[in-house]
Amino acid sequence: MKFVDEAEITVHAGAGGNGCVSFRREKFIPFGGPDGGNGGDGGDVWLVADEGLNTLVDFRHQRVFRAQRGENGMGRQMAGRTGADCLIRVPVGTTVINADTEETIGDLTRHGQRLKVAQGGRGGVGNTAFKSSTNRAPRKATPGAPGEVRTLRLELKVLADVGLLGFPNAGKSTFIRAVSAATPRVADYPFTTLQPHLGVVRIGPDQSFVVADIPGLIEGAAEGAGLGIQFLKHVARTRLLLHLVDLAPQAEGADPAAQVRAIEAELAKFDPALLERPRWLVLTKADLLDAGERDARAKAIVRKLNWRAPWFVVSAIAGEGTREVCLRIQDFFDRLRAEAAESAASEDA
Repeated sequence: MKFVDEAEITVHAGAGGNGCVSFRREKFIPFGGPDGGNGGDGGDVWLVADEGLNTLVDFRHQRVFRAQRGENGMGRQMAGRTGADCLIRVPVGTTVINADTEETIGDLTRHGQRLKVAQGGRGGVGNTAFKSSTNRAPRKATPGAPGEVRTLRLELKVLADVGLLGFPNAGKSTFIRAVSAATPRVADYPFTTLQPHLGVVRIGPDQSFVVADIPGLIEGAAEGAGLGIQFLKHVARTRLLLHLVDLAPQAEGADPAAQVRAIEAELAKFDPALLERPRWLVLTKADLLDAGERDARAKAIVRKLNWRAPWFVVSAIAGEGTREVCLRIQDFFDRLRAEAAESAASEDA
């Protein structure tokens, strides 16, 4: 299915039902008094996160959603029925933004999470509520209030533990094919990957993590160059970034270290917090060089970058070094979970 990561919809909450003007009419009771009931409240509009969805493509076909109107009040002090809520299923990882104010309303990051995006109108009041010692036959009732109407922009950010960064043709798609069951398209020209791909890497029983293959970034991506920021935002939820660099670039004069610095600059422009996230260097396509030249180039790049984080040399197409990277990643997440459990235990104590 085509990956659609942004959509705009309009939601209409239900209006409240009108209050009723009615008087009790029974035999032998000539002055029964007012008995008009209140109107029912209008239905609300909710977004519900569903892990069974992975795209916003359905919102390209249906863009308007309406909750049910509350019923009008009736005689004999019968209140109108509350309108049914409108439940809209969205993928886990959806960010909801008010399109008119650009205010972020909320994030749906776990299955079953609900977010109210439009409040239904209150029901009107029947004439019973206006009865008093001086006004025993009120002929007044209030109409129901209108429901909220909002235009929402939905943005889907892929939920992954690890995000792959790198220039086009850095070997990201080949890497995710080598370590998971994902099958993104692989070719020898730039921008082969046009949509994010998720792959689950299984290390052992109860040991796995999700890798996102983000389409290639180039200098100026934060201003919209190449595929622009439409995919930069997908690294926002990842806990670890793998920065893939072609160890043997085909373009003459290409400088792998300069490419790393260029993408760092784009991350800083998009969200400076991304530079604080753990980021490891993965030097790819080692099979294109002999052992001596490969090691010399790798050390030269690391030295030029003054790289302090973990770094690896791999050949994804030959399966060399990828297992080591995955084991280190799993160990990284195991330590994070252990630290979180220890912190939670100390807080409870």
